[in-house]
Amino acid sequence: MHLSRLAIVLLLGASSAALARNAPPTPAQPPAPKYGSWGVDYATMDRNTKPGDDFFAYAEGSWLKNAPIPADKSRAGYNYELPDLAERDVHALIEEAAKQADAGASMRQVGDFYAAWMDQATIEAHGLAPAQPYLARIAAVGSTRELAHLMAETGYAAPIGIGISADDADPTRYTVTAGQARLGLPSRDYYLLPGEKYVGIRKAYRDYIVTIQRLAGIAEPEAKADAIIALETRLAQDQWTPERRRDPKATYNPMNRTQLAALAPQFDWPATLDQLGLSAMPTVIVHEPSAVAAAGARLGDVPLQTWKDYLTFRFVSDHAQFLPRAFDDARFAFYGKTLNGVPSQSERWKRGVRLIDNALGEAVGQLYVAQHWSPETDRQSQELIADLRAAYADKIDHASWMDAPTRKEALAKLASFDPRVGHPVKYIDYGKMAVSRSDVLGNAINAEQFDWDLQVSRLGKPVDRSLWGMTPQTVNAYYDPTMNQVTFPAAILQPPFFDAAADPAVNYGETGATIGHEMGHGFDDEGRQYDAQGRLRDWWTKDAADKYTAHAQMLVKQFDAYEPIPGTHVKGQLTLGENLADLGGLEAAYAAYRRYVSRHGEPRVIDGFTGDQRFFIAYAQSWQGKAREDALRAQLLSDPHSPEMYRVNGIVRNFDPWYAAFNVKPGDKLYLAPADRVHVW
Repeated sequence: MHLSRLAIVLLLGASSAALARNAPPTPAQPPAPKYGSWGVDYATMDRNTKPGDDFFAYAEGSWLKNAPIPADKSRAGYNYELPDLAERDVHALIEEAAKQADAGASMRQVGDFYAAWMDQATIEAHGLAPAQPYLARIAAVGSTRELAHLMAETGYAAPIGIGISADDADPTRYTVTAGQARLGLPSRDYYLLPGEKYVGIRKAYRDYIVTIQRLAGIAEPEAKADAIIALETRLAQDQWTPERRRDPKATYNPMNRTQLAALAPQFDWPATLDQLGLSAMPTVIVHEPSAVAAAGARLGDVPLQTWKDYLTFRFVSDHAQFLPRAFDDARFAFYGKTLNGVPSQSERWKRGVRLIDNALGEAVGQLYVAQHWSPETDRQSQELIADLRAAYADKIDHASWMDAPTRKEALAKLASFDPRVGHPVKYIDYGKMAVSRSDVLGNAINAEQFDWDLQVSRLGKPVDRSLWGMTPQTVNAYYDPTMNQVTFPAAILQPPFFDAAADPAVNYGETGATIGHEMGHGFDDEGRQYDAQGRLRDWWTKDAADKYTAHAQMLVKQFDAYEPIPGTHVKGQLTLGENLADLGGLEAAYAAYRRYVSRHGEPRVIDGFTGDQRFFIAYAQSWQGKAREDALRAQLLSDPHSPEMYRVNGIVRNFDPWYAAFNVKPGDKLYLAPADRVHVW
C-alpha cells in the first residue's frame, strides 16, 4: 500500500500517543530457516557432480572435501555435530542448577555427580583406593561358584549378560533374558579375522592389558595378558555372529531352572538369579544358547586364577575414566586412538555431560524440554506423522506382494502403531540413588545399581508403555517391536533435521524419512515377525513372505557389492533391516510429502529447485557424514547400519521418483534398470 502526501503530513502531525492507540500492530516477520533460504545449506553441495553419478557427493561434496573430522571424534556430520549442541545446552542447565541454592533434590544429585567428575585433583589424590574394595572381592574368590556369584554383581564383567525386558511372546509382561556378553574388543571378528590389520589390533590390545595391569600394580602382567586374550578368543569363537543375532526367533529360547542347569550348570542359576533379585522368575529367555553353554564350559575348564585376572583387568579397564588420569589416558589410547583413529580425548565437561545423560538423564531432560521444546515443532511433527500413517496405509493397500490375509494384519499393526514425540509423559524419580560429591567411581556403580533395581521393581507388574529408552536430549530415534512404538526425542527435532521455519520439503525429506524409517522397522525382515500387539508371531502367509524375501535378497546383493574400504565390504545381510527401513521410509516420506502438497498446493520452484528436488536433497543432507577408517572398519564388521554414503546412493537408486526429479538416465553411474530396482512397497 502506498500513502498519499497528505496522509503522510497528517501522520507526522499526530502525537505519538495517538499513533500508539490507532496504528495497526506491525505484523510479525515469519522466522527464517536456520540453513539457507529454505532449510538446506548450499555451501555443502558440489553442483559439478552429476546427481545420477553420485547423489551423496552432489548434496554433500564440498563438505566432504573440506570439512575436517574434529580431533576428539571418529566421525563428522550432522548426526555427530547436533549432539554437540545438545551437550552445550545440557551443560548450561547443569551449571545453572549447580549455582541455585534452592535447586530440587534431583538437580542437587546432578550437581554433585558432575562436581565429583570434574574434581580431577581429588581423583588423583585417591589413586586406585576407590577401586580396591572391588578388586579385593575378586582376590577373595575361592571357587567357580563364588566366581559366578560375583559376576552377577554390579560393576563386574561376565561372559553372559542378564537383563529384563518385555517378553517377545507376551509383551504385556516383563521377563528375564540371558545371552552372550561383550568382550574387550568390539566384536568377535577382531579376535578371529586374519590379516596384518587385525594382528596389529590384537597386539595393541595385549599391550593395553599389560599397561592397565602395570598401572594397577599387578605382578606378571605379560603372562596374564596372554592368558586373558586366550580366554577371550575362546569365548569369541563360540559367540554368535551379528547377522545370526538379528533373528528374533532364533534368539527366543525360554528355559526353566532345570533347563538352565542342564545348559550351563557352572553358573549356579538358582543362587545367581536369587542374588539378582529374580527369585520369583521361573523362566529365562536365552538368546544364544550355544554361546551361553560354551561360556559355562569355560568356567569349568579355564583356571580360576585366569578368570580372576580377567575380572580384575576388566574392572579397572571398564572404570578407567573414573580413576587417575594415567588409567583414563591408557584406555583412550587404545579404544580411542588405536581402534577408532581419534587423536584427542573429548573435553572433560563433555564427557561429564554424557555420563549424566546415562546416570540421571531424565532429571536433566525435564529441564531441557522446558527450554528447548517448541509447541510449533510439536504441531508440525504431528501433522507429518499423520501424513506418514496415511501414506503407509495406502502403501499397504496397494502392495502387490501382499495377499489379503497379510494385508489385513499389516493394517492392524499400522493402526496400533504408537508414535511418541519430544519427551516422556512422566519422568524417572532418582531419589533413591546415592550420589557423592567426592566419589566418582562410587557414583558410577550406584547409578548402575539404581538402574538395575528400578528394572527389578517392575517385575510382576504390567509393562509400562510410557517408559522411554532415550532421554529427551538424545539426538537419535528408535523403534521397539514389542511395543510397536517409535520414539523421537526433542533434540533430534531441530535444525538441520527439523526446522519449523523451513520449506516443508526439507522436513518431509529429513525428519519424514527418519520417522518413516522407524515406522518401517515394523515391516523389515526382523520387525515384520512381530504382530500388532508386539508379539513374536508369524502373521505372514507363505506366499507373501516368499515374495517379500525375494526382493529383500535383491537389496542384500546390492549392498554386498559396496566396498568402502579395500577388502572390507558392507554386509548386506547384517544391514538388511536398516536398509529396508531406509528405503521403505523414503518411499513413505515421499508419499507423505505428496499428501501435504495435495492439501497445500504444488510448491513453487526455489533457487532453481523443484519441491521434489528439494525433498531429495534434504534427504541426502540428513545423512551428511564421514568417518575415520578405523571407525568405519568397526562399523562394517558389526554395525547393522550402512555407512552414510550408501544410505543415500544405495537407497535413492532404487526409487523411481528420484530418477524423475533429476532426469537420471542409462549411463549414469547410479542408474539401475527398472527390473533391478528394489521396492519395499
